[in-house]
This record gives sequence, structure tokens and C-alpha cells, in this order.
Amino acid sequence: MANLVVHFEIHASEPQKVIDFYSDLLGWKFQDYGGGEQPYWVIETGEGAIGNAAGQPGLGINGGLTQRNGPGPDIGAPVNGCNIVVGVDDVDGLMRRGIELGGTEALPATDWPGIGRGGYLLDPDGNVFGLITPVLSDGTVAMGAGAEA
Repeated sequence: MANLVVHFEIHASEPQKVIDFYSDLLGWKFQDYGGGEQPYWVIETGEGAIGNAAGQPGLGINGGLTQRNGPGPDIGAPVNGCNIVVGVDDVDGLMRRGIELGGTEALPATDWPGIGRGGYLLDPDGNVFGLITPVLSDGTVAMGAGAEA
């Protein structure tokens, strides 16, 4: 197995609020994995799957959402743990939509030469996540297939 990230988890104080946010913003599907003492939802992000351990190009990963056990992150505090970055077609549009859905801008959409265009949001529970595309605001492809030298 290639040492690839194959799963991620989001912790939420109000799981349904966060489920609604990511479902509406990114089209992710959530399935209750049984409830019990520690509620857990499996997240299907699209073509992602834990079975993609071979790391085939174009396939991402799926994840899970669980009830937060303790206080949420403080606004303005440094990131404590990992965050996810989601590859999208329209960073600017999704940043605007994320704010409409109750998210907060953490880092505005910006062109990063040699990388692409990206920005960061806080979801309604204060979890930071990024959005990125290899296409700069002028239409130039900065990274990956079709990148201009």
C-alpha cells in the first residue's frame, strides 16, 4: 500500500448543522453509521473511497463526521490538528456560497503562482478547510495536467 491518506474525519458540536453545510456546499452525502454512544456518519465525497489505496489519479478519499467531545476551536486560534483541502472547479463561487451557508472566510481566495487559486473557510462549527483549483484567476493552469510552463 502506498502511504496515502485514505480517510478524514470532521468533529462537530452540532453534527446536523455541519452535515447540512457540507451537503449543500459540496454535494457530499452523509450516512448514519449506527448512532449509539458515539454518533458517526460516513461521508461520501464522490469518487473517493478507502479502496483507492493504489492512488489512482483523479480519485479522492471519503471520510466521517463525529460528535465533538469538548469545546470547538476558538476563532482566530492557530490550527490544532489537520485540515482538509478540497479540489474544486470554482474557488471564488464556493467561497461565496460557503459564507451564505453559514461559513466564515478564514483566508480569501488568492492566486498562488505555480500552484493555483485557493482559499480557506471555517465551517459553521469553526473547522478550517481549504478549496483549491489549479486554474488561476486569469485562466492559466498553474499545476498538473495542462499546466503552462
